[in-house]
Amino acid sequence: MSESNDIANMQESNQQVLNDIKLLQEQEQELYTKLQNKVSSNTITDGEKTQITNKINELYQMRLNLYSVLQETYSSYENNIQNTSNTLKEQKYAVDIIEKQLVNFNFQNDESKTLTTIALINYAAAAILMPYELFYQECIKHRYDLELLQHTFATSFEQVAHRVTCLQNPKMKGIPFHMLRADIAGNISKRLSLSGIQIPRYGGACPRWNIHSAFVTPGKIHTALSKMTDGEKYVCIARTVEKGIGRHGVHRSMVSIGLGCQAKYAKDFVYADQLNLKDEKAAISIGVNCRTCTRLDCQQRAFPPINKKFNIDLNKRGISVYVGE
Repeated sequence: MSESNDIANMQESNQQVLNDIKLLQEQEQELYTKLQNKVSSNTITDGEKTQITNKINELYQMRLNLYSVLQETYSSYENNIQNTSNTLKEQKYAVDIIEKQLVNFNFQNDESKTLTTIALINYAAAAILMPYELFYQECIKHRYDLELLQHTFATSFEQVAHRVTCLQNPKMKGIPFHMLRADIAGNISKRLSLSGIQIPRYGGACPRWNIHSAFVTPGKIHTALSKMTDGEKYVCIARTVEKGIGRHGVHRSMVSIGLGCQAKYAKDFVYADQLNLKDEKAAISIGVNCRTCTRLDCQQRAFPPINKKFNIDLNKRGISVYVGE
């Protein structure tokens, strides 16, 4: 519908330009006839002759400019058609390659195959927008400054965060990051874990992850040094982004994008510069989620652990019956 409207608007605009050209031609012809008659009857002064001639030249130039506008419009339209045609051919070529790759896989249903195809097409699109070698070089140069990379490649914060997790070519290998996307209720809708950190597949993540606190100050990047129950430390960042089509009266959803790596890669990750990596007290103790976490002294525990015995003291009242000392 939008494309049809654009074509109709272009046709209307072109018709208006043609009408203006015709009007200028008529005015130019009238002045030329007037000049010819006055010269024939020898009733024109030099000043009047110069004035009419200048006006004819002015109208002629205006007409040429309109012809140029018309020509540019048609050229642009033809280029758009050609570009669209080329894009469709490239998309079809990419889909054909993906389908050939998937033909030997056994999917439980058509929906699974369709989702896999979409994921691979999205990956191909990201590779086109952010070519591997160039993107890798920019990441190394700017130490994975996501906002700078976002502006360099004219992409979104989430697209850049996702792309940095894909830099695993053995010849040009980037930092192994983990990435996740969660809504304000804690539902995780995207999870990638190359850093080795455990990300819950069902339910929400540990409430102490900064992916949740990012909702407090939307649009700002939050940094944290996080320590898992196995002692491994991670440099984690999180920032909220808005999703959906923005138009009046339509609420846009907000999600938080989390990205992180093991602390040993901190020197190559610009967001680690503001963290005190040597201070044990600076690290925030986190887990996967309450059910699997062994930290009984966590002040934000919501459920008892399933892998550790838990005693409830009837004579004590704290933040929660599940929070130990």
